[in-house]
Amino acid sequence: MKKIFQYLTISSLLIVMMLSANPQDLNGDHMDCPDSPNCVSSLASTHTHFIAPLTFKDRPELAMQRLKKVLMTEKRVTIIAERTDYLHGEIRSLIFRFIDDIEFILSIENKVFQVRSSSRIGYSDFGVNRRRVERIREKFEIQD
Repeated sequence: MKKIFQYLTISSLLIVMMLSANPQDLNGDHMDCPDSPNCVSSLASTHTHFIAPLTFKDRPELAMQRLKKVLMTEKRVTIIAERTDYLHGEIRSLIFRFIDDIEFILSIENKVFQVRSSSRIGYSDFGVNRRRVERIREKFEIQD
């Protein structure tokens, strides 16, 4: 009985945390990371959060199409916002349905996509966001 109570308590706390995670009103204006280690960004102000941007050689509009295609190969992705120079997706975790945000800003003059991937709640993501961006980079470069 004690284990069932503990399970219900933990489950209830997780549900409350998920419901309290407000949808992000992201538009590419804020690409830095908070102090917590659950975010990576190519525009991060700290070394621990920094990750290199995605580079491309083809035309920007083709690179954006390719990036969207690659992003959609990730599991449980929903595109939230899309412009000619910006892409925002939400990725839900499998078990607890936590949401991570991933953003890409196209820099035509540098032929790069600035990228930010961040968990909405919690402190550590155990490197999930960094691995995700590197996986997307690898797929994106293969198709270049």
